[in-house]
Amino acid sequence: MAAGGQADFAPPRWLRSAHVQSVLGTSALRRRRGAALLDATGALTTSHILDGGDGVRLQGLHSAIPGAPSRGLVLLLHGWEGSAESSYMSQTGAHLLRLGFEVFRLNFRDHGDSHHLNPHLFHSNLIDEVVHAALDLARRFPARPMLAGGYSLGGNFALRLALRAPDAGLQLAGVAAVCPVLDPALTLVQMERGVPLYLRHFEAKWRRSLVRKRELFPDLHGYDDATLKLGMRQLTEQLVLQHTAFGSLDAYFEGYSIAGERLSALQLPAWMLTSEDDPVIPVDGFRALRLPARGQLDIVPWGGHCGFIENARLDGYAERWMAARMDSAVPLKR
Repeated sequence: MAAGGQADFAPPRWLRSAHVQSVLGTSALRRRRGAALLDATGALTTSHILDGGDGVRLQGLHSAIPGAPSRGLVLLLHGWEGSAESSYMSQTGAHLLRLGFEVFRLNFRDHGDSHHLNPHLFHSNLIDEVVHAALDLARRFPARPMLAGGYSLGGNFALRLALRAPDAGLQLAGVAAVCPVLDPALTLVQMERGVPLYLRHFEAKWRRSLVRKRELFPDLHGYDDATLKLGMRQLTEQLVLQHTAFGSLDAYFEGYSIAGERLSALQLPAWMLTSEDDPVIPVDGFRALRLPARGQLDIVPWGGHCGFIENARLDGYAERWMAARMDSAVPLKR
């Protein structure tokens, strides 16, 4: 294991605030930058509905440069209340396309414009449907190496997908994760104790998503406006008890934790990037990880939560970092 490695990210001083990095990372300006970079590749993007098993349908976007040979297919997973159109998804996709990869940007259930596809609510333990969708994706685009990458909660999903891949019969050449959620219980505590900005941001986006779901399936989702006004912890607990088989909030969080020794069973190359100043996910959890010999962890001083912005153009180091790891996993054929 290469732990605590120093990647070569050194932003200008005006970009070294964790909060500046984190806020700019999800800004409209950066979304436009990501979309422009993706458009500049000349890739053809098509929408697909993948089979998530048990009637679940997950929507995503496949991008490839017409006429170009494919080095492989990279499945990208966004963070909670992000989408396939998030800036980091588009920027990563652009880098990968220029390296000769195809890209599939998956929307989790109830993310992007996909609330209508499934009657039941999204929650973070729905890894089985992502595994099933990845298998469907591999069947649709066979005879090429497949890799997976994700950001924040998407990084957590990508690493759990890699853990399950051997038993599921999914051939993955590697997995990369940026600021993956390790211990969700500690992440919630970190947001509750930290600057309120992050908790309020996620609460507002989640409430809008839940309102949309209620509008589409009013007979199934009867939570009232008073419930939606609850804080993050209380609202999560209410929905866990009412809409999942978990008997407690602690059991729910434990269900998708990848902290401690859980990643030691990884059987394929795995890379992680995080920052010491992440205001959402405590860096100590990364230092306590037990990774296998083929796992690498890069910890850099700056970057915030999934920021890693390099310059005034809002280009992202994390997106280049992820593309470089995929590049190393699939040697270019001469």
